[in-house]
Amino acid sequence: MTIRKEKVAHIKNDLLARRNTLASELRKSHAELINDEEFLFSDSVDQASADTGKSLVVQIKNRNHIVLAEIDQALKRIELGIFGECERCGDEISEARMKAYPSTTLCIQCKTETEAEALRYPKKI
Repeated sequence: MTIRKEKVAHIKNDLLARRNTLASELRKSHAELINDEEFLFSDSVDQASADTGKSLVVQIKNRNHIVLAEIDQALKRIELGIFGECERCGDEISEARMKAYPSTTLCIQCKTETEAEALRYPKKI
């Protein structure tokens, strides 16, 4: 069953809203990192704590960039008319899955298979 146009329009609006929120958060955190003044700490523990906090902010920022790219890809699939189509097998992705994870590109069966393959054949670092 194909996802109805109304549902796709609703998902698109949700994706656009999420994209705007993420983009705003990224701009804000980027500005904060740039404008963050270097403080002189009295001891190494305080310095380590501050460095850990900055590291966490950078990790969150990196994750938000990934999510933003996933949203952009989902929006592009909507525009191309292939939203909801599994990129591996070509079958339709269930409406419930698309609602829960709109940036997904795999149906449940293909996602399960790729995860099982990843466990069987882990990437070597």
